[in-house]
Amino acid sequence: MEKCIIEFEGKEMRVDIGTKISSFLGRKQIRKKKIIAAKLNNNIVQLDTEINGAATLSLVKTTDPGGKKVLHRSATHILQTAARKITPPIQLNIGQAIIGGFFYEIIKEKDDSRDLTQIAHLLNKEISEIINSDMPFIHKQVSTVTAFSLLTDPFGSKAELLNAWSTPTVSVTGLDGFVDINHGPFAPSTSFIWGARVLPYQPGLILVLPDAIEPTSSKDGRRIWSCYRETRTWNRKVGVETVAQLNRAVLDDRINEVIRVVEAQHEKKIIEIANNITSRRKDLRIVCVAGPSSAGKTTFVQRLSVQLQVNGIQPVIVGLDDYYRDRSECPRDENGEFDFEALEALEVPLIQKHFKNLLQGKPIDIPKFDFVQGKRVPPEKWRTVKLKPDQVLIVEGIHGLNPQLTHNLPIDSIYKIYINALTQLVIDEHNRIYTSDTRLLRRIVRDRRYRGTGAADTITRWPSVQKGEEQHIFPFQEHAAIMFNTSLIYEAAVLKSFAWRYLLEVPYGHPSRSEAYRLLQFLQLFVPVFPDNIPANSVIREFIGGSNFSY
Repeated sequence: MEKCIIEFEGKEMRVDIGTKISSFLGRKQIRKKKIIAAKLNNNIVQLDTEINGAATLSLVKTTDPGGKKVLHRSATHILQTAARKITPPIQLNIGQAIIGGFFYEIIKEKDDSRDLTQIAHLLNKEISEIINSDMPFIHKQVSTVTAFSLLTDPFGSKAELLNAWSTPTVSVTGLDGFVDINHGPFAPSTSFIWGARVLPYQPGLILVLPDAIEPTSSKDGRRIWSCYRETRTWNRKVGVETVAQLNRAVLDDRINEVIRVVEAQHEKKIIEIANNITSRRKDLRIVCVAGPSSAGKTTFVQRLSVQLQVNGIQPVIVGLDDYYRDRSECPRDENGEFDFEALEALEVPLIQKHFKNLLQGKPIDIPKFDFVQGKRVPPEKWRTVKLKPDQVLIVEGIHGLNPQLTHNLPIDSIYKIYINALTQLVIDEHNRIYTSDTRLLRRIVRDRRYRGTGAADTITRWPSVQKGEEQHIFPFQEHAAIMFNTSLIYEAAVLKSFAWRYLLEVPYGHPSRSEAYRLLQFLQLFVPVFPDNIPANSVIREFIGGSNFSY
């Protein structure tokens, strides 16, 4: 038997060509270490993948970001299988991710009187049986024509997606009669998803994955929940809820109409926020805008400023970044690296003092931070601000919602806005789009075009960015008076025209290659849209260029 050399855990080993990764690792080690997939030459693959040449091999555990995606993909497949096995069967349409799991909308017959608790009980019984049976997920590479007849496609969205498929073959995955398009690696078998279950969560169900935090009530995250539902409603009105429907709009030459309506929806919401601020102008003096990386905060602030001016209010814009301490005073994380996203990286006492002075009608000198030098510019270059009766201060920064900045101010004087790109477009009724992927693609395009940073470096830094968001932004999102969703249902098709090349620039063998490959697979689903007819004030212009705002 011909052999090849692989590098595994710092050692070179000789294995037979054709050996499956699962055979090389051994079932006992796979179970003990909670291994759910592997990285072969930095690409995440299933454990039944064969080793057919010299390669590097590493493990993907259920706690790793890539492992969590494999876990969720496999659990979703099990849930959809279970939904067809209960009597009478139901349809489950995937929704947004929320704390503890993933929301599903239930579609059942009109005469089906079962409540959420009863349906959850029946589903959990089936899920347990499927998991305990340790059934393998069956994967096939078939012609696109054959896939039409194999797929479980009650709404026709998968067939519509295949109509714009760019290759003659497609990978499908089946489990006990339920067959879906394969959008990434799966667990070896159903028993790896032990502990998955559904819980009633008005007005539907939540799929809770193993070791996840269990949600307590549907009142958790009520504002972000409302934001999700509002965007879903918008998508439904436009007639674009799935990738297939978006592709059809492009191919039927209706995409410009979709762009106009979606951009108008954004403007309508911004006008609503401006009117809310205006209605409180007697007491309200400071507007705080916060959100995670690449959410589009800068463009939102600029567009809000325009609408406030329409209402007779003159905004003064200040970035919290200018309140950074000198780099020598910046706190460090557990790895000894500068933690620029920690609240302590800002001079909080000075921010509090400035806010208080502004409300008392006193002038303040706003510092300016030089990111190249890692310190503030001399005081003579600072900006003096004093709020006039017709002015409000708009404060932009990741810590804008943190109560430590405003706890000493009257509640009525502060208006907090949370910004995020929470895409509610789905691949189809069974497969969601990860909301953070929109922001990552935005950042990859912006960094490559305007900051001289390649996709490999942006992807490498992304986990650290997300960690900071989990610690410093998301815990305070419900403190906002209102939320604004900056996602655009057409933007992935636009970003594809730029991101495709940038992702291909990631070197083969680079640690970020697997994530780049996953994003390329995702973008392959979209028919590209050229940016010619996108308005100059669109959020997406902040990342692709051509904006009429200065950044």
